[in-house]
This record gives sequence, C-alpha cells and structure tokens, in this order.
Amino acid sequence: MEKPRWWLLLLPSIVLLNLVGLCKAIESPQYAVVHAEQDFEVRLYVNSTWMSAPVNELSFERATFFGFHRLFQYIQGANLNYSRIAVTVPVVTSIVPGAGPFRSSAYAVRFYLPVKLQADPPVPLDELHLKPYAWNSHCVAVRKFSGYAKDENIAEEAKRLADSLSRSPWANLSSTESNYSYSIAQYDSPFQFIGRTNEVWADIKVSGADGCNSSGIASY
Repeated sequence: MEKPRWWLLLLPSIVLLNLVGLCKAIESPQYAVVHAEQDFEVRLYVNSTWMSAPVNELSFERATFFGFHRLFQYIQGANLNYSRIAVTVPVVTSIVPGAGPFRSSAYAVRFYLPVKLQADPPVPLDELHLKPYAWNSHCVAVRKFSGYAKDENIAEEAKRLADSLSRSPWANLSSTESNYSYSIAQYDSPFQFIGRTNEVWADIKVSGADGCNSSGIASY
C-alpha cells in the first residue's frame, strides 16, 4: 500500500500556518541544556502540558499522519471552546512498545500547548479521541538529524543516540520507568526541503545529579 501523502490533504492549511509562522514567534517547550557533546545533548525540560493523540499503527509515518490530522482539527477549532490555538513546535511522536496489535509498537502523537493554555487547555471534541498529557520535569537525551523522519531511518537514529550514550557519563541512565522507547520530534513543515531539523529523544533517569533537577528553571 502506498504511504499516505498527508501533506497533500492538508496543503492549504499548512501553507497558511507557514505564513503565520513567518509573522509570529512559535512557542516551544522550555528547557535548559545540562550536558553537551558533539553528537548529542542532555536537556532538562520543565513541567508542561501537551495534547496527545494515541494511534495504533505499525508505521511511524502513518501514525504521525493520523495523529497529527486529529491534533490539527483540534487547534483549528474542534474543541468545546470552538477556539483556534496557535501553532507550536515540535510535533512529537513517541513509540509505545508492546501497545499495538500482537504486542507490536503503537504511538502517541503530541502537540505542545501554548503557555496561556497550559493550566486550562480547551477540551477536545470526543470524536477526536485526544487527551491532555502532563509532562513532568525530567531529563531527555537528544540527538539532532536532518532530512525527513521516516520509517526507514528513525530506528537507526535512535540506535546512534543509544551508542553515543553508552560511551558517555550517561551510560546506563536511560529511564526504565518511561512508557516510551523513544520519541521523534519534528520542527518543520513538509515543504521545507533543506535545513530540516528533527530530533530523537530518550528519557534519562537521574535523581538530582549533573544538574538534572528543576531548580533554577521557571515552571508554568
């Protein structure tokens, strides 16, 4: 089956969102870099609220398409306030091991809520099957990669991050309490063909070491 070209379905709206982005700064979740090496860094993210779309799919690309489509309806007014919500970045797709059919992977696609909506986000319409997700302050190992995030390359990028961590002071500190194997953060529209920014994220479990605590960073 041919992979869905989701950007064709959302073409008019994506073009509009790109134009809006040129005129207004786009919000992102707040973090501080607590450790940096040549090929990865460790960030401490503060508490934040996201809107999450669970998706049972075998394909990362299909999951991102279907999840983002529901989230896009939500920010365009498919909520009980009938309000439009400002675009934020990144869109994050998290891999949920064993939650899909026959214990295959499933996914959660997430949209970061703007600061003014963090405490009280608009309630999504029931048919969208969305739910708020409270992201507690914690450390995340991050590896950047360019191009498009696809089924063919995300696992390799995650492996490269794991290899880098294994050779660093952060070896054996990946979180065993996380519900997700890893996440892919995408910052650009499909129409940005060069200079694209993607990241693979892996949760880090550290208690008060190497600056991985919430002191000194404002929380919403």
